[in-house]
Amino acid sequence: MANLPEKATHRQTRAFNQQLVLRAIYDRSQVSRAELARLTGLTRTSVSALVAGLLSDGLVEELGPGASTGGKAPIMLRVRPDGRHAIGLDLGELVFSGALVDLRGEVVKSAELALCGRHGNDAVQVVYELVDKLIRSNGHSSLLGVGIGAPGLVDSRSGIVRWSFSLDWTDVPLGSLVSGHFGLATVVANDSQAAAVAESTYGSIPWPQNLIVVRIGRGIGAGIILGGKLYNGDGAGAGEIGHSIFGEVSPMDLVERCRCGRVGCLETVASMSAMVAAAHRLVPTIIDDATLVAAFRAGDEQARSVVVRAAGMLGEGIAALIAALNVNHVLLIGPATHLGDEWIAVVRRQAEMSALPQLARATHIELGETRDDDVVIGASALLMTQELGLSLVR
Repeated sequence: MANLPEKATHRQTRAFNQQLVLRAIYDRSQVSRAELARLTGLTRTSVSALVAGLLSDGLVEELGPGASTGGKAPIMLRVRPDGRHAIGLDLGELVFSGALVDLRGEVVKSAELALCGRHGNDAVQVVYELVDKLIRSNGHSSLLGVGIGAPGLVDSRSGIVRWSFSLDWTDVPLGSLVSGHFGLATVVANDSQAAAVAESTYGSIPWPQNLIVVRIGRGIGAGIILGGKLYNGDGAGAGEIGHSIFGEVSPMDLVERCRCGRVGCLETVASMSAMVAAAHRLVPTIIDDATLVAAFRAGDEQARSVVVRAAGMLGEGIAALIAALNVNHVLLIGPATHLGDEWIAVVRRQAEMSALPQLARATHIELGETRDDDVVIGASALLMTQELGLSLVR
């Protein structure tokens, strides 16, 4: 292998060290140059030069003097939240939503476009329209790029959506299409994986380096974070438990064949849409998420029978994740979490019964912070990680 030119090696080292310093500043509300040198192991001279570059780029700002320890008071630094804006997108089944997001994960501007039945190439055009709308709404802040959370099998390394039933996409190179169209860096990930990143990055509780986040809405999917990094699997399908079959499923449990073409997948029984459909056949007044939650919480026996069965099936799916990964923290997010304590108690109980007892006892299954923009925020965080080297887990 040919040796790299000395100038290239120097540039790579400087870029690495600059990311190291930026990450150290980002992880703290404020920090001095002297403390940065201690945290990074770099010399004070190197830190000062790197900080000067970050100040010039508008990524970092000086806050003024900090507390003195006897000598001259140090000048404190922090990351400028509006130093860059990221565009985050959530490609939902009926609506594509997006937002301009600052470097602290706060939404600056939001927008959405209804699909109105468009799919295939037409759905790609909707992506373009939404990104263009958000670019035009941006103020003076520089754009970092575009982060996209898409349903289905998504190879985030290549930016290719391998398969998405709802959008009628097969091997669509969405990342390169968007990047080429707008000239912006682009990251594409599965929507459940993006939601997991939002939880681990911006949730109010600092979670450990290993975390499983299961999202239960119209479908079911999991985002898996190992060692502080999003785990995709060899075929980009890590966490696709919604299309696995657990236990015995009778025809009465199924509203229709699963979107993947098979019969008996977990999301045809345990997703929120599946529960609503099953309960509606028993109680015609149950027509959506809100009426199901209301009936369940009011103690309706037929609604309860549907929800309890679904929760048990979900618990079996989570037990499989516990057995395969031995991750001690599992968070549940999405519309189904509004079913509350009894629902999650059944999920926990079935997971404990289905997994190896020693592993189950050490596993905490908890409710995460369900929010409507979790995919948008998580996709933005993935972009920040790629472009700025920021950490996914605090």
